[in-house]
Amino acid sequence: MSFWDHLEELRWTIIRSIIALFVFAIGAFAVMPYIYDSIIMGPTRADFFLYKYLCTATSAVPFFPDFCDDTFHVKIININLASQFFRHMTTSFWLALILTFPYLVFEIWRFVKPALYMEEKKSIRWVFFFGTIMFFIGCLVGYSLVFPMTFRFLSQYELSEVIENQISLDSYMDNFLMLVFIMGIVFELPLVSWLLSQLGLLNRSFFKKYRRHAIVGLLVLSAIITPSGDPFTLSVVFVPLYFLFELSRFMVKPAPKEEDDEEIEDEEESTIISG
Repeated sequence: MSFWDHLEELRWTIIRSIIALFVFAIGAFAVMPYIYDSIIMGPTRADFFLYKYLCTATSAVPFFPDFCDDTFHVKIININLASQFFRHMTTSFWLALILTFPYLVFEIWRFVKPALYMEEKKSIRWVFFFGTIMFFIGCLVGYSLVFPMTFRFLSQYELSEVIENQISLDSYMDNFLMLVFIMGIVFELPLVSWLLSQLGLLNRSFFKKYRRHAIVGLLVLSAIITPSGDPFTLSVVFVPLYFLFELSRFMVKPAPKEEDDEEIEDEEESTIISG
């Protein structure tokens, strides 16, 4: 294919992706009131599915919020005239982006596929599949764990009894979308590590050598992601990030020296077994 043929194929890839987003956004717009009531606003009520498990797990910890409170309810208010309409539209787009994410990945795969060798096609196919799964897992963790725990803590935090918390729709949705989507993105860390390893830019010794630096970096990243600087919210985000860092260690190739050490260990084990 010539340069212009590639450009034409890219143009149709973008057009098909936009059409898919537009169709799903219309569908999401039609059912958005139900999604808001049953899913998005779920963490504002005491009957949210996560709270009963957190009640059992954290009831003996005084620092944690009271997840056993059956009367918990946070009323979300709207202070701007057009906020509900624009939130209806923007949330429909973000939901459509999540639902069409596998199709968008497929379009990217179909565009780059002709330029790959057969062995590369097999590897990249699994990369796209694994990346899609990890993105959805990250969004699920953000929705079911990170955001509810953060919201429950901040909504009940009191600097003074005379100050009443009134949470606006814009504030609630900004934090909701940020935590859910950022967790989806950061869950791609093992995939990025694998790609860098395949390119020869990263090996397993990096994680051992720079673990302390990574902990500091992840703490800084957690502080950037979280909407506040309290230790509780910071730890809720930091723990999954550090888990992903350790998981990424097993996704990369060992350094040449590490490979030699592993071969020596295998030979020693074989000698012991044969002896």
